[in-house]
Amino acid sequence: MNLFQPEPDIEETGGETMTDQTAARADGLRPPRSFISLHDLTPEELQTLVRRSCAWHENRRPKERPLQDLVVGTLFSQTSTRTRTAFTSGAVRLGATVIPFGPNDLQLATGEPLSDTGRILGGMLDALVVRSSVGENDLRELAGTAAIPVINAMVREEHPTQGLTDIALLSHRFGSLRGLHLAYLGEGNNTAAALAQGLALVPGATLTLATPAGYGLDPAVLVRAQQTAKEWGSKVVEVHRVDAIDGDVDVVYTTQWQTTGTSKSDPDWRTAFTPFAVDERLMARWPDAFFMHDLPARRGEEVTSGVLDGPRSLAWDQAQMKLSSAMAVLDWCLT
Repeated sequence: MNLFQPEPDIEETGGETMTDQTAARADGLRPPRSFISLHDLTPEELQTLVRRSCAWHENRRPKERPLQDLVVGTLFSQTSTRTRTAFTSGAVRLGATVIPFGPNDLQLATGEPLSDTGRILGGMLDALVVRSSVGENDLRELAGTAAIPVINAMVREEHPTQGLTDIALLSHRFGSLRGLHLAYLGEGNNTAAALAQGLALVPGATLTLATPAGYGLDPAVLVRAQQTAKEWGSKVVEVHRVDAIDGDVDVVYTTQWQTTGTSKSDPDWRTAFTPFAVDERLMARWPDAFFMHDLPARRGEEVTSGVLDGPRSLAWDQAQMKLSSAMAVLDWCLT
């Protein structure tokens, strides 16, 4: 089977019953498995997550409830439509009970240390899904003190569940991703970081990040992704002009220019971003290429309505894939 070729039916839950798994955790035989960065995964682990995502994309009502009797907390201190709904709906579909926390619901809002909060939540929940303005290291600290799986639903550095969603959709559409070339246009934000970390694990795939000068991927993240790509036979490059994108492109990808929860110090930043807008003229350069967007979109800014709502757009399928990818992550972390 080709790498990342979706399988028709996946019902397995990792070979353990929930009773076995819970007992193993209690005895200290198996540490909880968090999902914080795609860089933490092996190609085989990513492949497993992609296959499960694709399978549940075809059948969102699994016969089994592998998370039955488990409790999943969802802590969202920033706005979210797709990711929050996906994890809530996905947990329920897999049998879990969900406890939602908003930005002012926990004593974190009054200054309680993250480590103290983690200790408390770890004794009452089986997993915690977090979207916050904190950093990746904060999530790792939280996972360590809570001793339960912590799932990164977007922090400053990376949006790994979005990256998994995107790779799963590409696998569902193309089958094997060997030879696929994805061109990303826009800011080197947390979505771009996830694409770089994820596609670096896919042998034969190429990612070109076309970013405005001064708005590229974090240099350390770029170097790390390029080192991973070299190890697995993929390619991650960054350029700062759209006309510097080399060769044929299979997918054109963009995100909104104002990443959720961030702002730009340069009042004239739009001048730098305007050449990176995706419109019909750009898409005509690659007439067979599909279009992707992680949404929400600002029509007339980073993308035209004609492209976003056009026949080559995968954005709406991409949004629906978030549910099955959330289910895959929850199942992977908890079983």
